[in-house]
Amino acid sequence: MPRKTKLIVTLGPATETEETIGQLLDAGANIFRLNMSHAKHEWAREMARLVRRQAAERHLHAAVLFDLTGPSIRTGDLDEPYELKIGDLVEFRKADAEASIPLSTTVNYPGMMDDVSEGSTLVVDNGTLLMEIRTKKDDRILCEVRNAGTLGSRRHINLPGTRLNLPAMTDKDRKDLSLAVECDADFVAGSFVRDAAHVHELRDAVDSLEGGAQIIAKIEDQEAVRHIDSIIKAADGIMIARGDLGIEVDFEDLPILQRRIIKRCHELSTRVIVATQLLESMVQNPTPTRAEVTDCSNAVYEECDALMLSGETSIGKHPLRCVEALVKIGGRIERSGGLGYGQQVMLRDERQKVARAAVTLADSLPDALLIVLTRRGVLANQVAMLRPRTAGFFAFTPREVVCRQLALNRSVVPFRLPFAAGIDETIERATDFLLEHDLVRPGGPMVIVSDLLSDHIAANSILLHHA
Repeated sequence: MPRKTKLIVTLGPATETEETIGQLLDAGANIFRLNMSHAKHEWAREMARLVRRQAAERHLHAAVLFDLTGPSIRTGDLDEPYELKIGDLVEFRKADAEASIPLSTTVNYPGMMDDVSEGSTLVVDNGTLLMEIRTKKDDRILCEVRNAGTLGSRRHINLPGTRLNLPAMTDKDRKDLSLAVECDADFVAGSFVRDAAHVHELRDAVDSLEGGAQIIAKIEDQEAVRHIDSIIKAADGIMIARGDLGIEVDFEDLPILQRRIIKRCHELSTRVIVATQLLESMVQNPTPTRAEVTDCSNAVYEECDALMLSGETSIGKHPLRCVEALVKIGGRIERSGGLGYGQQVMLRDERQKVARAAVTLADSLPDALLIVLTRRGVLANQVAMLRPRTAGFFAFTPREVVCRQLALNRSVVPFRLPFAAGIDETIERATDFLLEHDLVRPGGPMVIVSDLLSDHIAANSILLHHA
């Protein structure tokens, strides 16, 4: 039985060789993430090229995801890190303001002083430092340290519950986006997306560059959660980025939010990725903790489309073992069943209703394959969101880019196949391909669903065919 949950791996110093990329593909990686917060353009261009070459050698359709930095707030450079004690006062000031106390640093977002309120919480370096905003002035804020720790240079700042008037994209993002289009990226992830307008702005930027990348919206703060429905509808995929989101919300609420977002993505037919600290201990250790196994198992049980590894494969000591661990966890949980949110998809148009009928038929027939013929991948996505139980779910398309973008869809195994002028001949070609590759037994049942042109009419059709 093919694994249904797709895997995204982040490339970095631990995995940047061509040999390792090939090994990651062999182990089960489907999508390769390039984190533009750290990547130089020459490196990212080379990584995209190596992924394409290694995938082609294996006749696989691996996708490339460019993850933009987004409008994050960071502290300035320090000559030496500050060792902070509880009760210390730390100043965060605009770049052109002079320090007024010894423990002072700049921030890269001058509008922060207008957005925050006295008494609010300020979180530094992914939760390692907690502070309370004591004094707010036009060009600086003074914060009281709530726990001891070290403040270094260019540390990330979170302001839980505060609406920030940051732009959707920075100048750096626009330069990185141009590179993504140049590299024919399959996906572009927008960081710190706060509403649907941010998704539309990113999509317009891709379109203006004549790129074909699909848009992944990263959910990282409370404002995004408040606008989750409109973001889901605007994006091609959702990433539950649990690092920043886990700082922005009470930690005990995070599992509830994860499940709620996954459920809503199912209902609205949008793919969903669970990311951040899936196997964090394996950055150093060769095996996961039992808590990590349970966490990953829950995401698979919730029937997310993909799991994403970050530091585990970019800088970790055991990148291949991490992928192998997720393959084992995913395969085992998939055999035990899932939560069943696919039954709650909102069927809003004829294509979705045809998809439901095809899935119902395929699931009712022992050993039936489910075959989708699609030019743009839309129908395959609709079928995948219904979470068919059949072990064989294959999508045929004449376009390589569609194959790569289907690498994000749960359960789908995409193949590139030139379509004939008539649908009957196309079905024959697909059947011959499956027989040639031992993916269907002679005479085996196949439920074929398509929305291809037939006699110049767009026909949504379902066919029960035998190989």
